[in-house]
Amino acid sequence: MSHGPLHGLRVIEIATLAAGPTVATTLGEFGAEVIKVEQPGSGDPMRTWGDRRDGIGLLWKSIARNKRFTTLDLRTRAGQDLLHRLLEVSDVLVAGNRPSALARWGLDYDSVHAAHPHIVMAHITGYGSGGPKSDRPGYGTLAEAMSGFAHQTGPPDGPPTLPPFMLADGVAGLAATYAVMMALYHRDVHGAGGQLVDVSLVEPLTRLLETGTLAYDQLGLVKGRSGNMLPASAPRNTYRTADGRWLAVSSASPSIAARVFRAIGREDMASDPDLIDPVRRQERAVEVDEAVADWVGRHSLDEAITVFEAAEAAATAVYDAPALLADEHLRARGTFVGVPDRDFGEVTVQAPVVRMSATPGHVTHLGRDLGADNEAVYGELLGFSPAKIDELRTEGTI
Repeated sequence: MSHGPLHGLRVIEIATLAAGPTVATTLGEFGAEVIKVEQPGSGDPMRTWGDRRDGIGLLWKSIARNKRFTTLDLRTRAGQDLLHRLLEVSDVLVAGNRPSALARWGLDYDSVHAAHPHIVMAHITGYGSGGPKSDRPGYGTLAEAMSGFAHQTGPPDGPPTLPPFMLADGVAGLAATYAVMMALYHRDVHGAGGQLVDVSLVEPLTRLLETGTLAYDQLGLVKGRSGNMLPASAPRNTYRTADGRWLAVSSASPSIAARVFRAIGREDMASDPDLIDPVRRQERAVEVDEAVADWVGRHSLDEAITVFEAAEAAATAVYDAPALLADEHLRARGTFVGVPDRDFGEVTVQAPVVRMSATPGHVTHLGRDLGADNEAVYGELLGFSPAKIDELRTEGTI
């Protein structure tokens, strides 16, 4: 991209699947040149992960947006040497391999820093560096279990529940993104060198769940599962309507709780000091929840939404994908955009999440073929001749 606040920044991505690529994707949305390096022949497993059309992973199309695609066998000395050539003219390296693999390839942080002291290296692994689990294979599922998320999620009488999407990878990717920007600020503003950004899949998610460890540390409490209820924000749940649809309600503040009580015709609850006080309301969360559930269950979703919106209470329908795409507010904000694509004609993807008034992000293209930019990157950027590129391809380096 020739525009954006990160124009002029070059990122080399050797990570696969979700966490590491999320970092590069976000940087690329705001102008960084992202060169994705994949294993010749196979590429990133994300290319065929999950829902597919014509054998191509749909999530791949979106997470690979705005990137240039090269192949490089990092298991060979020639491939490693070629990656070092790319690092000479780059700013950021995003990796997700196990530490032992990077060490074998001479691409561990110590080796990278010695050869390229300006490089900011984001290394996202299952467990982070240091500690006995550092070199174990780690996946988001394991992080979601280990972080305490699964323990706290699901109905009280049900099993620990895992999310049906890449939660830990996404949270770790976002954490690593802002850390990379801090490292670049430190390098470029303070005149320092590059540094290692070490992020595990476990710890960013654990930080979001810190109420559990705080309660245990200070009160000796081990919080269990409470379904969709959150007593501290009661009434807070999803409620089934008379027409079989679902409404979500939250009442984190006393004033919002009072609005909910009045909306359902319970002035007695709105004027009850125990139910306005957030601590005492928490102790009566089940009673509060049942009152809201009873009222919602006697009204259609449209009726309930109309009443709650008139009361300025915090409530919304539970959306599925069609409702999400059709929502008038999200449409007005341009949350989803149609992007032309060579394989599918056009794909509707979510636009960059962060809105910046002067330097907005953009989606220029979606994921493309394996090695689609080999000639451009190795020829134009590194100056290799067509004959040299053919030689690298023939020997299996690219």
